[in-house]
Amino acid sequence: MTERIQQGKDALSLEVVYPNAAGIDIGNAAHYVAVPPERDQEPVRRVERFTEDLKKMAEWLAQCGIDTVAMQSTGVYWLPVYEVLAERGFRVFLVNAAHTKNLPGRKSDVQECQWLMKLHTYGLLNDSFRPTEELCVPRTYWRQRDEHVKAASATVQRMQKVLTEMNVQIANVISDVSRRINSNSGRSLPA
Repeated sequence: MTERIQQGKDALSLEVVYPNAAGIDIGNAAHYVAVPPERDQEPVRRVERFTEDLKKMAEWLAQCGIDTVAMQSTGVYWLPVYEVLAERGFRVFLVNAAHTKNLPGRKSDVQECQWLMKLHTYGLLNDSFRPTEELCVPRTYWRQRDEHVKAASATVQRMQKVLTEMNVQIANVISDVSRRINSNSGRSLPA
């Protein structure tokens, strides 16, 4: 015998987790920002990417009583928005676009920012890891170093390939072309 479970109409409703939430659709030319419709006569605004425009956006969000914002980490376009909002004291949720792309409900930039706001209001978006500023700076240097090392390695491989194509079998004489060049302080190999 199965027991019947009583469900009221409230059992299926979502709980508002962030009542003062906004959503931002990050774009390469402009951003679209949505606040709850009762907070402003124009609840969705297009914001240009210039710093002055981002500061005006932060001021508008503060006037609307917003304290938390959800936006997708689109390319590098989100970085200035994140910095301006965080500096202003907003709690910024950086959302992985892959987590929202398969969810139905948006077609345009306006609908996308409204959808992000709605999902965030109900606590359905996870914040991505963002290291502290103390870690961001050395991490940037480390990534830059890694790119330089990879570029140097690719250059040495191209040099070895070109020498082999010219039938200069230097690999049979010198084990590391880059070491030989570096030991000559950048001068070419002696003839």
